[in-house]
Amino acid sequence: MTRQLRLAAALILAAAPALGQEAESGSGAVLRTLDKLNGTTEDITVSAGATQASGRIEVVLEDCRYPAGDPARDAYAYLTVREVGVADPVFSGWMIASAPALNPMDHPRYDVWVLRCTTS
Repeated sequence: MTRQLRLAAALILAAAPALGQEAESGSGAVLRTLDKLNGTTEDITVSAGATQASGRIEVVLEDCRYPAGDPARDAYAYLTVREVGVADPVFSGWMIASAPALNPMDHPRYDVWVLRCTTS
């Protein structure tokens, strides 16, 4: 099995709620960004479908899902991250709060993590 297939299978298994558990979509997500150059972190709240800037990156939240009735646990979000002024994304895919290293953003200056989903 190729590395990409193994990663895809791991993402599907990790992103799926526990067997028999339903998932709900949140109205947004709380994300943490790290500027590796100056060592600063920032927590940002992004609404579903919205874009939020942090430093020289822009984060678009497509969806944030969580186990039914518990938005603080096992959140996973579909994000698109771009550098300001650059059309091609530096990251596009699912990030999982409980396993951020499973599908990390690979950028020389910035890191992004999902902390939790928000509800209205």
